Amino acid sequence: MFAKPLSVLFVLSVVSVRFFFCAPVQAQTSFYQGKTIRLVAGTPAGSVYDLYARMVAQFIPKYIPGTPNIIVQNMPGVASMVAANYIYEVAKPDGLTIGSIQPALYFDQLVGRKEVKFDWQKFTWIGNTTVSHHLLYMRSDTPYKTIEDIRKANLPPKCGAEGTASSAYYLPKLLEETIGAKFTIVTGYNSGTDVDLAVERGEVQCRAFTIAAFFAREPFHTWRKKGFVHIIVQTGGRRDAKLPEVPTLPELMDQHKTADSARRLAAVILAANEIGRPIVATPGIPADRVKILREAFMKAMKDPELLDDAKKKRLELDPVSGEALEALGKEIVAQPPEVIERMKKLLGT
Repeated sequence: MFAKPLSVLFVLSVVSVRFFFCAPVQAQTSFYQGKTIRLVAGTPAGSVYDLYARMVAQFIPKYIPGTPNIIVQNMPGVASMVAANYIYEVAKPDGLTIGSIQPALYFDQLVGRKEVKFDWQKFTWIGNTTVSHHLLYMRSDTPYKTIEDIRKANLPPKCGAEGTASSAYYLPKLLEETIGAKFTIVTGYNSGTDVDLAVERGEVQCRAFTIAAFFAREPFHTWRKKGFVHIIVQTGGRRDAKLPEVPTLPELMDQHKTADSARRLAAVILAANEIGRPIVATPGIPADRVKILREAFMKAMKDPELLDDAKKKRLELDPVSGEALEALGKEIVAQPPEVIERMKKLLGT
């Protein structure tokens, strides 16, 4: 006689189930509701890395429960190491600070640079907007028309670079290690834009950076029209459709019968291409918030408005999930001593 009517039990069970499934969502919403996420961009405003970061900041909030605000704070320096150190060591692990950093900073960790305050594999990986293969351009008024001209030159061309973790530094060094093309690298520039200005002034003759950036903005549109520079080499496994006449590094290594040890070094170095233009966050963020940020990132990458915006800005998209980046991050820092020694030699440590 104490049994509750079936209708009452049914109502109670529905309420319980509804509470079970809705409570986490409400908790997530309540955390981000009214909050502001800060995206720390490790490159100067207006750079292509910065354009990608701001595109993420514009579209990701609508896919985060609670629709938080996002502000972008530029923190350039040492090929974005300043930003990476800040995100890893200073920012709170609450899911309210994310960042855009350059993909080759793990080089500096592998070779033991004292400036590194992060552990690459312990970043919280949110996602990557695009895989980024690289090129090396050369002023057209120099005698270096092909990679063979550089290999045979008595006086190596001068390339400008920000720091050792930028492709402007490591790609010329890798060309020397793998196929014997020597360069003189001038470091210390604050940004890639500063390197381009140095090329225009004639301080240096070449720079390595992403193919996407070369086709995305000025001064490169004007440079291409005027024939101010030409492309010497590209790094992809196959030739980019926009650069059908430019040899790839794998092609050149085959041509010059590069040793297996140098090829292994190249594989570690060029893994940065797959990391591309990553969005990371501090270690130790609660798992539910990591899930929210990762899912929101991938959903944003499919947003029709974002796709249209990227097309207008000539920004290529080839997104990679945070889970995939996390696995790659762990893999590339687990290198044998012989590879690390060759990297130290390549990076001059």
